[in-house]
Amino acid sequence: MTTEKITQDSLLRHIVLFKFKEDTSAEELATIEKTFAALPGKIPQIVDFEWGTNNSPEGLDKGFTHSFFVSFKNEEDRAIYLPHPDHKAFIAVASPHIDDVLVLDYWAK
Repeated sequence: MTTEKITQDSLLRHIVLFKFKEDTSAEELATIEKTFAALPGKIPQIVDFEWGTNNSPEGLDKGFTHSFFVSFKNEEDRAIYLPHPDHKAFIAVASPHIDDVLVLDYWAK
């Protein structure tokens, strides 16, 4: 793995894609969405956040329905976020309903 030289205005992007279990109710999904969306107000290291549900007509989603996009200034801030108690609390809420998850991190270019 190579170390990239990062420009000062680059952001570290953390993308989380969820495929939920078929028996997850709309109410449970709403709670998961609300809990994740509350993290930027609780974890100051998050500098940008957005999320949405899949609406691609291509049919290539493999059952993944939700995308959460979290941005950090640097790897140190991500390192604070990952074990943060509020992030762990979100994981506790979501985990029973997750069928699969895909996480990718990258430096924006």
